[in-house]
Amino acid sequence: MTKFKLTILGCYAATPRTISNPSAQLLDINNQYYLIDCGEGTQVQLRKLKFKINRIDHVFISHLHGDHVFGLIGLISTFSLLNRPNKLTVFGPKGIKLFIETQLELSQSHLNYPLEIIELSAKSPEIILDNAQVTVKTIPLKHRIYCNGFQFTEKINLKKLNIEAIEKYGIESCYYYKIKQGGDITLENGQLVKNDKLTFPSEPAKSYAYCSDNMYHEKFISYIKGVDVLYHESTFLESEVALAKKTMHTTAIQAGKIAKAAAVKKLILGHYSTRYKSIEAFREEAQTQFEAVDLADDGKSFSW
Repeated sequence: MTKFKLTILGCYAATPRTISNPSAQLLDINNQYYLIDCGEGTQVQLRKLKFKINRIDHVFISHLHGDHVFGLIGLISTFSLLNRPNKLTVFGPKGIKLFIETQLELSQSHLNYPLEIIELSAKSPEIILDNAQVTVKTIPLKHRIYCNGFQFTEKINLKKLNIEAIEKYGIESCYYYKIKQGGDITLENGQLVKNDKLTFPSEPAKSYAYCSDNMYHEKFISYIKGVDVLYHESTFLESEVALAKKTMHTTAIQAGKIAKAAAVKKLILGHYSTRYKSIEAFREEAQTQFEAVDLADDGKSFSW
């Protein structure tokens, strides 16, 4: 059974503090690590939480504001110091290649592992990674600069065999994998046995949507319909709704409205402005629109 585990490395807006970090999170899907955004302090958080950072093969950068990307070059350099053997692939907006390569050149940093940089510029959702485990597609967001969220959807699980039914039809074990994949079976007498008679339904594919800096708008809601877990920024409380509009961010209430309209199973709030003394008010405001709300915080994990 596929297991998703999300660990929040940082979830506060703008500047780092001694008690909080800017945006970064690690998604673990069956022991495969995916790093999403990389603000300052990301590699320190990874070490503090005892993650084996060389297991990160894919990094997803939502946009080029510093609180989402200023930790990236340090992490890339550290990988080299650790004699990383495997390729690192970085996905990010157009300009990230220049952003990375300029810093490497000026600091005369030479990598001893392959680095692939894939720049994104599409304004509609596109699949950017499709491996044996997961499909990742972009979620176009509305912010002051080009910005994407990312949706991770596991590949459909193999179906469970109905052994009693299989034995009833006298089907040999060499056909089991075909049946698990959804195939029908033709018996020696020519009878076609449909797959649903030989299997139990597979579990629904698990999914996760990460929406970083984003102004409230309804167009993108269709992109995240029905996801298991939605992380959505909630930089401000409703008392600062005018400031949210001006800076193209979202309030907690607006994030709750998005979760309700998208019929997600759980909403995780984050990217809080550091002007607030407590983050509990974000939950309270969002729950006026959508009940299943949780709060991100540095070091906190969620599993499903």
